[in-house]
Amino acid sequence: MKRRILYAIGVISGLFSALVTIFGVFTTNRVMFLKLKDADLILERETLAKRFDQHWYETVRKEEMWIESPNGYRLKAVFLKPLDTTKTVIICHGVTENKINSMKYARLFERLGFNSVVYDHRRHGDSGGKTTSFGFYEKSDLQTVVHTIREQIGDNALLGIHGESMGAATTILYAGTFEDEANFHIVDCPFSDITEQVLHILRKDTPLRTSMAIRIANLFLKIRDGYTLGSISPREVVMNITNPILFIHSMEDDFILPYMTKELHALKQGDKMLKLFPKGAHAKSFNDNPEQYEATVREFLTCFDLK
Repeated sequence: MKRRILYAIGVISGLFSALVTIFGVFTTNRVMFLKLKDADLILERETLAKRFDQHWYETVRKEEMWIESPNGYRLKAVFLKPLDTTKTVIICHGVTENKINSMKYARLFERLGFNSVVYDHRRHGDSGGKTTSFGFYEKSDLQTVVHTIREQIGDNALLGIHGESMGAATTILYAGTFEDEANFHIVDCPFSDITEQVLHILRKDTPLRTSMAIRIANLFLKIRDGYTLGSISPREVVMNITNPILFIHSMEDDFILPYMTKELHALKQGDKMLKLFPKGAHAKSFNDNPEQYEATVREFLTCFDLK
């Protein structure tokens, strides 16, 4: 009888371990290898919406660049130079997108007197990298992009960063973790903590309701990709940023909830501005409010003498 009990316990333990492993691999696959949008569909979407002008892109003065990431791959960037100025903005797209999605912001900043740099995050677009890490590795990629552009435009040139969604969180993680070589930041719909964000998605879209899934995911993420979700928390570093930040969010966003941007704005010390648009789904504040969005950015630049 005792042997049977021990055998049963062994079988149950083995099954439990197998289930945990299957769940851990499945969950981390969803994080590390999140399905990307088709590049042709992004191009078609932005072209039809008149947010991307193929003729302008083909004729504008520009420099295509390959930037070596400290994480062991190359990042594809395009330095767009429609204006005779050193004033520059680096634009960071959101997860599953690519640099074509950033072109609408490049045109916005052109109207405001800035050249711009668009680039593909790791594992997106033309850049290398095997996994998406929601800011953990992306922040050091951004540091390298910023340093490369700063060397080109000079120490006295005005340099800003605009980030959307994951790109916004990456911007905060960069500026709050490393020596900040930019002069200002604009962050559109960032998450304040990736653990809370993942839990929100799990509770919204799956039957999972507890943090046990996060603990299992962290164990496997650490083994498979070298980090845990707990190390991706813009709220923990935003108070380190001394340069001005414009925080933007849409109140209709049910993917990354607006309270996260409000929280980050409250934690930021010093120069800051907050704009909450009543209309717009996730990462669509500009798409649904283009004139007001541009006016907000112009006001921010004027308010903090960044023109």
